[in-house]
Amino acid sequence: MRIIWTISFVIVLGSCNSNGKESSLSVAAEADTLLPKELIGNFSDQEVVKLDSLSIQHFLSTHDHFLDFKKDLYRFYRNRNYTMAWFDTTGMIEQASILYNRIIKMKEEGLRTDIPYLEEYSSQMASSDNTNKVHVELMQTAQYLHFARKLLSGIPEDESKAMEWHIPRKKKDYISLLLNILNGDTSFVNKDIFPQYYLLKKELAKYHQIEIDRGWDSIPLVKKMLRYGDSGKIITAAKKRLFVTGEYPSHDTSSYFNIELEEAIKIFQSTHGIEPDGFLKSSTLREMNIPVMERITQIMINMERCRWLPNQTQQSYLLVNIPQFQLYVYDKDSLAFSCKVVVGKETNRTAIFKGDMKQVIFSPYWNVPPTIFRKEVMPAIKKNSNYLEENHMEWSGNSIRQLPGPWNALGGVKFVFPNGYDIYLHDTPSKSLFNQPSRTFSHGCIRISEPKKLAMFLLRDQPQWTSEAIDSAMASGIEKFVTLRKPVPVYVVYFTAFVDADGRLNFRKDVYSRDVQLKKMILN
Repeated sequence: MRIIWTISFVIVLGSCNSNGKESSLSVAAEADTLLPKELIGNFSDQEVVKLDSLSIQHFLSTHDHFLDFKKDLYRFYRNRNYTMAWFDTTGMIEQASILYNRIIKMKEEGLRTDIPYLEEYSSQMASSDNTNKVHVELMQTAQYLHFARKLLSGIPEDESKAMEWHIPRKKKDYISLLLNILNGDTSFVNKDIFPQYYLLKKELAKYHQIEIDRGWDSIPLVKKMLRYGDSGKIITAAKKRLFVTGEYPSHDTSSYFNIELEEAIKIFQSTHGIEPDGFLKSSTLREMNIPVMERITQIMINMERCRWLPNQTQQSYLLVNIPQFQLYVYDKDSLAFSCKVVVGKETNRTAIFKGDMKQVIFSPYWNVPPTIFRKEVMPAIKKNSNYLEENHMEWSGNSIRQLPGPWNALGGVKFVFPNGYDIYLHDTPSKSLFNQPSRTFSHGCIRISEPKKLAMFLLRDQPQWTSEAIDSAMASGIEKFVTLRKPVPVYVVYFTAFVDADGRLNFRKDVYSRDVQLKKMILN
C-alpha cells in the first residue's frame, strides 16, 4: 500500500515550547533481521569451490575499509559452508557483472560515487585471470555490502540523529536483497525503501539529462509582474524555461503571454510552494532561476531521507511534512484527508520524530511552557498587573495556565502523542495564519486547520462522538480527556523535494537549513 501526502501547515501563537496535491509515501513496521537459513543457496549453487575463514581474515587485514562488514562476511560464508557465491567450476558467474554494473552507477541512485578500492575492483572484473578467486570473491561480496548499506540505509543512524532526525530506522535484510540483484531484478528495493525514493530517482535521471543538455538560462527579474495578454522578451524566456522542465508543453517561443503560459506558470507555482495565480513575478522567477545542479542536489538529499523511512504499514497514521506545511491523515495507507499546518519558527524548530497519539483533549487548558513563562509572560505581568486576567490566565501551583475558551492558544481541541519534545497537534484561534504561504510561526507545536475533522477521524470507532458531540465538547469550556482505543502513529518528517499524486516533482524551501547540513555529510 502507498501513502499519500500533501503540503501545508498550521500555526498557533505561543502554544508550546520546543526547539495542493497529494504525493505517495509509505511507513512500515520494522523488518526482521536476516536469518541464517535464508542465506543458503542464494548464489552459485556449486559445493566444490571454497574458501576458509583465514582467507576472510587476510582479506580484511589488507582492506580495512570493509572492517565494518566483518561480522556479515563471516556469517554469510559460514552459512554457505564457505562455498563461493560468485564462482562456479567454470569461473565467475554472470551475476557478478550485473552487480558490478549497478555499483559503478551509484549516481543513478542519488549517491556519490565513492567506491572503495575502485581501481582494484574494476581491474579484477575486467580480468579473465581467475588465479586469485578467493580475493576476487571476497572483494565482490564486500563491495555488495558497502553498496547495499549506502543504497538502502544511507548515512549511519547516529549521524542522522545528530541532525535531529529521530524517527527509528528499520533493519535491512541486505543478503536476501542480494539474491534479487543476482537474478537481475532491478526492482529489488521495492520491499525496503520508502516509495518516494523511486519517484525521485526517475526525476533525478530527468534532471541529469537536463544538466547534460546545459540546463536553463537565468531570467532577469521583473519590476512589474506580467500576466495574460502582455508581451516581452521575458515571456519568451519563461516559455523556454518551463518547456525544459515540462510545465509548458509547446515549442512556441513567441513574446505573447498566452493562456498556455498562464497554466504552465500556475503548475510551476503550485509545485514550488507559491500561490498559483498565473502571474510572472519576481518570486516565481527566482525559483525558475535556481540552477539545475542545485535541484539535482536537492533531489539527492531527499532520496537520502527516503532511505531512513520504512516502506509501508497496515494501520492508520498521521504524517506531517514540515517544509510543506501539511498534515496527511491515512486510513490503512489510503489518504483520508489532508490539511494545512503551522510549524515552529527557525528559533523553535519542530522536531523530526515518530510518536503514538493516545488522547484527544477537548476544551484544553494551555499550560504555559517554562521558557514562554520566563521570556514572555513574566515580563508582561511586570508591565501590566492585569495581564493574567486580560488573557484568561491563572496560577496553577508555580506555573501559569490559560483557561479553556475561544481565546485559548490551543483552540477547542488538543491531540496528544507523548514525546520528549513537548510537541502536540492542536486547534488555534489564529486561523488567518493558514493563508500564509510559509507557515513557521509556532513555538514548536503543530497547529492544524481541520481540528474537528481530525477528531472525528480519530474517534470514528467510538459512536458516542458524533459531529454534534465533538462541536459541543470543543465549545464547552470544560476540559475533557478522551483516550483512543488504539494508539495512532504520528510521523513528523522533512522533505523539500517530492513527487505529488499528479506525478509532478515539487520543491520546497529548506525552512530549517537541514538540506545544508545533509549536503555536507553526503555530497561534500
